[in-house]
Amino acid sequence: MNWDIVEGNWKQFKGKVKAQWGKLTDDHLDVISGKREHLAGSIQEAYGVSKDEAEAQIKKFEALNTDSPPKKLS
Repeated sequence: MNWDIVEGNWKQFKGKVKAQWGKLTDDHLDVISGKREHLAGSIQEAYGVSKDEAEAQIKKFEALNTDSPPKKLS
């Protein structure tokens, strides 16, 4: 997953992130703004997990998602 693309299309990716990590608030999502390191920190904070566990969760998320933003329904 290319995080430059994620950052550029953050509004579209926010839904996927929120679906994966439901404890993240809108404030968390605003701070993350598509930045991987901010996502890791927010996961650690919201879920009380280690940095390694947060990174493992992000890697799993990356494997399940592509670089392209979610398609909008017509």
